[in-house]
Order: sequence, then structure tokens, then C-alpha cells
Amino acid sequence: MKESTRVLIALGTALGAGAAVAASGNPRLVHATEVIAPVGVLWINAIRMTVIPLVVSLLVTGVAGAADLRAIGRIGGRTLLTFVLLLIGTAAVIMPLAPLVFTLLPGGAARPPLPAGAAEAAGELASGGAAPDFGTWLTSLIPTNPVAAAANGAMLPLVLFTLLLALAIARSGGATRDTLLGFFRALSEAMLVMVRWVVAVAPIGVFALVLPLAARSGAGVVGGVGFYILVYSLASLVVILLLYPATAIAGGIPVRRFARAVLPAQLVAFASSSSIASLPALVEGAERGLEMPERVSGFVLPFAASTFKIAAPVSWTIGALFVGWFYGVPLHARELATVAFAAVFLSFVGPGVPRGAWLLLTPLFLAIGLPAEGIGILIAVDAIPDLFATVLNVTGDLSAAAIVARGAGADRPPLSG
Repeated sequence: MKESTRVLIALGTALGAGAAVAASGNPRLVHATEVIAPVGVLWINAIRMTVIPLVVSLLVTGVAGAADLRAIGRIGGRTLLTFVLLLIGTAAVIMPLAPLVFTLLPGGAARPPLPAGAAEAAGELASGGAAPDFGTWLTSLIPTNPVAAAANGAMLPLVLFTLLLALAIARSGGATRDTLLGFFRALSEAMLVMVRWVVAVAPIGVFALVLPLAARSGAGVVGGVGFYILVYSLASLVVILLLYPATAIAGGIPVRRFARAVLPAQLVAFASSSSIASLPALVEGAERGLEMPERVSGFVLPFAASTFKIAAPVSWTIGALFVGWFYGVPLHARELATVAFAAVFLSFVGPGVPRGAWLLLTPLFLAIGLPAEGIGILIAVDAIPDLFATVLNVTGDLSAAAIVARGAGADRPPLSG
């Protein structure tokens, strides 16, 4: 049985059993569901334990190891710039629209209580105590103590420090660079093994986490989960549709021709929920459907399929809004901007395991007043939205390749619709 299927079964069982307990109105049954709650907390703690070393090691190896892109010439730099611009454009579309959609969810439903640490952070945000002026915020981005930033979950300062460290390693001498890269690669491989262990027990953790929440909150949780899945899926479709005219404008490819070229890869993506599995169809569509030169498609598409996740601003922003609604924590522009910033720059280093990208959100959630337990809920409900997110990622891969090909001055015959 696929991992996503097992998690979905665990989620459905927990929601159904919890809603039945809530409908019974029996306080003893509600209390009985709390017995397994520590198992869910242990699973969330295991997620939190792996995030910081995983982020640091993946960022260092991704940035310092990518120094070899200079040998490829201008295509490498243009590819990275295209990826970042597409991510920023996606975030700019989703950030103002998603909060408006979530206002349609009713606010009077029962809410599970916030854990102690998250309750304090949410209270501080609500009172304005965590809203520094721009100057204070700007100076806080460079940490005076990177170790303290990691311990406190200060994600943006830690990311900036790690990026600077990675650039310094890339510019170091051969022996120093190789030694440090070897260490961080070994660390990332070891952490990915631990992450796979955590993900393997996700059905148990999800059941233990969701059952008590559903028992306390009742059927309102089920409706909220359905709303989240619908909004996530529709938002992915909206961005997919926007990529067609964006590719026509920036890549010089008519909408109909791009749609025909990307459709086979989209079908594979929806069926397999894997960008890597869609790579052969992407290459076929690029070289035959769009007549893209092999020097562009052979570099950009494998690079994009493994690192470029244009769905990250969609999934992280909507996920944060859903968890905020679920626990009754309002999110404002500053908190959403923090999530969007992270989605642009951290999406390149998502762990190569199912649902791995959600793990990177853990310290960000804590920084904006959301409980880490919300990550477990997002992992639990991700099976269906992940299909649409994968189609979005694959569409973004071919769109990026088309834009890079035009910028690289690739010779193509005149394109017709």
C-alpha cells in the first residue's frame, strides 16, 4: 500500500471516530481519546528534531555544490533566475487571494486548544509584541549567534547565515571546500534516513494526533479539511492556468502549443504524484512538441524536476492559513510574507521523501505563532492536494525551460498555434 494511501486511511479513520465520539457527547469517551495524544506529540517532536540540521545541510550542499554551474555558462544562472522569478510571481498571486478565500470559513466552530508554547506566541502576536518596526526586523535578519538562532527556531536569520556560509565554502580552496561539502553531504544523507523513519510511522502519528482533535472539535473539523483540500486544489489549478499566458509572453510559445506539449507530463504527474516520474514525458514534450534544443532541455528539465517546486508558495501559504483557522490564530500580512519568503528560498532544498517539504515549515510555524502540531495535520490531508501540486510543479518545469530557451537565444523554427 502506498504511503499516501496509508496516511489517508489513518486520517479518515481518526476523523470518523473522533466525530462519532464528539457526537456522542460522552465526556468519558472524549477523555479516553486523550490517552493516545502523547504518541502524536512524540511524532511531532521527531519532526522538529530533524528540521534544523536537515535545512542547514541541504542548503549548504545545494548552494556550495552548485558552484559547478559556472562551467555550464549563462544557462545555469538564467535557469536559477527564472526559477526564483516564477516562485516570486506565484507568491505574489497567492498571498493576497488566499486570505480572502479563507474568510468564507465559519469562525464559530469549536477549536482545539493551542499547546502552551504556541498559545504564548499567538498571544504575543495578537498583542503586537512580536511586530517590530522595519529597521528592527531588518537588523534581526543577520544573527549575532547562529547557534542561538537555530535553537530558537529563528528561521530567516538561520537561512541567511547558512546561505552566506555556503557561498563562503564555494569560494574556499579546493581541500577546504571538499572537506566541508563532504561533511554536510554526509550529514544530509544521515538526516534523510531519520526523516524516512519519521515519515514511515506517519499513519500512527497522524491517527494519534487527529483523533483527540476531532473528538474535541466534532464535525466542524471534517468540513474544514474538505474546504482546505478544495481551496488548495483550486489554487493550484489557477496558477497552472496562469502559467500558459506567462509562457507565451516570456517564452514566446503560443498557449495551444505549450498546452499540447505539457499535457502528457501532466497526466503522468497526476497519476503518479511524482515530478521525477514525469521527466521522460517532459523531455519528449520539450524536444518534439516545442523543438527545444537538447542543450537546454537536457540541463533545465532534470534540474527543475529535482529542485524547482513552484507549488511551494501555494501549499505553504494555504497550509498556514488552514492551520491558523483550525487553531483560531489569525495570520496577518507580516506572517504570510514570512511564509512566502521561505517558500521562495527553501523550496529548492526540500527533502527527497514523501511530504518532506512540510517538515521545513515546522520552525516557521513556531515563529508566526502556529503550533508544530499543525504540520502533522497538513501531512495527513496532503494526499489529494499533492496530486494537483505535482501537476503544477511539472507545468512550471516546462514553462521555466521554455523561458530559459528563449533567453538563451535558442534557434527554433517559427512557432504556430
